[in-house]
Amino acid sequence: MNHAETEVGAVPLSSSISACRSCGSTQLHLVADLGSTPLANAFLTADQLNQSELTFPLKLVFCANCTLVQITETVRPDVLFANYLYASSYSDTMLHHARVTCDKLCRERCLTESSLVIEIASNDGYLLQFFVERKIPVLGIEPATNIAAIAQRRGVPTRLAFFESSLANQLADEDLCADVVVGNNVLAHVSEINDFITGVKRILKPGAIARFEFPYLGDLIRNLEFDTIYHEHIFYFSAHSIETLLNRHGLVFTDVEHIPIHGGSLAVTAALELDTLGRGRVERLLVEERQRGIDRLPFYSDFGTRVIANTRRLKNLTARLRSSGNRICAYGASAKGSTLLNTARFKAGTLEYIVDRNELKQGLFTPGTRLPIFAPERLTQDRPDYVLVLTWNFLDEILQQQRAYRELGGKFIVPIPSPVIV
Repeated sequence: MNHAETEVGAVPLSSSISACRSCGSTQLHLVADLGSTPLANAFLTADQLNQSELTFPLKLVFCANCTLVQITETVRPDVLFANYLYASSYSDTMLHHARVTCDKLCRERCLTESSLVIEIASNDGYLLQFFVERKIPVLGIEPATNIAAIAQRRGVPTRLAFFESSLANQLADEDLCADVVVGNNVLAHVSEINDFITGVKRILKPGAIARFEFPYLGDLIRNLEFDTIYHEHIFYFSAHSIETLLNRHGLVFTDVEHIPIHGGSLAVTAALELDTLGRGRVERLLVEERQRGIDRLPFYSDFGTRVIANTRRLKNLTARLRSSGNRICAYGASAKGSTLLNTARFKAGTLEYIVDRNELKQGLFTPGTRLPIFAPERLTQDRPDYVLVLTWNFLDEILQQQRAYRELGGKFIVPIPSPVIV
C-alpha cells in the first residue's frame, strides 16, 4: 500500500494537524493509534485488485483545552466524498429513525407549507422524503454526485455542493434561510468546523433551530466502539466539546437527547436563543460527563490497550472456529467494518467474503482486506457456519432479516464491545 504523502499533481491528498481544529490549542494528547489504513469507503473493482492502495495514518487525540477528540489526519473532502457509496435508505432502521425524526420536528416546530427544512449532507433523500410527503418545502445539500442523483429522482430538491459559509451566504442571498437545519452524521465529517458552524448560523431564521446527530464519544469510549474511528469521522463529540464550539459562534446549546442509533448518539439542538426546558437536559448531561471524567485526559488513558485486547480476542475466536473446520464470512461492507478488519488484520483466509444489502457495493471488494461483496441472499445459498457482524449497530435488523439463515443453523459473531456468538 502507498502512504498518504502521495500527491495528485502538486496537491497533497491529506495533511496532519499540530493544533486543535476547533480551538487552535496545541495541547493534543494521543488516545489511540490504529496504524495506517485505507479510506473506509474506498471500495475496489476487480480491475483494481492488482493496484496498490493509498493508506493514511489513523490516530486519535484529545484536546486538553476544549475537550474535543479528533483524528490527526485530514484527507481532502473531494477524495473522501466525490463518489460515495453509502446510501442510508438501504437500512430499515435508518428509514424508521428518519420518519420518527420528521414527525418529531414537524410537531415540535409546527412546520407548514410555508416552512423550509434544509438538510446538510442529505445523502439519498432518506430523511427529506418524509417532509416532501407532508408538502413541507425542503432543500438537501449533498456533495456526492451519484448519491445526490438518487435523492433528486426521489423528488427531493438537492443542491450538489459541500456546505461551507460561502454557500450559506449564497443561500441567504437567495432568501433560502431555514426554520430547521438538520445535520445528521455530518458534523463529525467537516474539518473546517468553525466555518461550518458559521454557515449554519447564517441560514437560521429568527427562532429557528439546527439539529445535529453524531455518534456520542461517551458511548464510543465506554463500549469500545473503536470501529467508529475512520478518516471520514474527523471529530468525536461530547456535550462539553459541542457546548464550547457552539458558544464560540454565538449559538446556544438548547437541548440534547441521547439516542440508541449507531451504538449511541447525541441529538443536539442549537439555536440563537435559549430554551430553558431543553437546557435542563443539557446541564444534566454536562454534570454526568464531569462525574465520569469525559472532560479530562485520564478518562482516555486505557482506550488504546483495550482496543488491542479486543482485536486479540476476536482473532483468537475466529482462529479457533476456523481450526475446527468452520467457515466464516461477514455482514456489512461498512466504514466501521473497514476499520475493524484493517485494525484486527485477520490471517488470510479467515473470512471468505462479505454480504451487504447496498447494491452499490455488491460486486466490489473491501478496502485493504479485498474481500468480495455479495448480496445477503448468499448466506442461505452458501450456508457458512458463522457470520461476523461488522454493522453490529444494526444487529436487531440483521437478525430479523436473516431468520432463514439462522434456522439453517447459522450463527453470528458480534465483535463490539467484546466478541460474543449469538
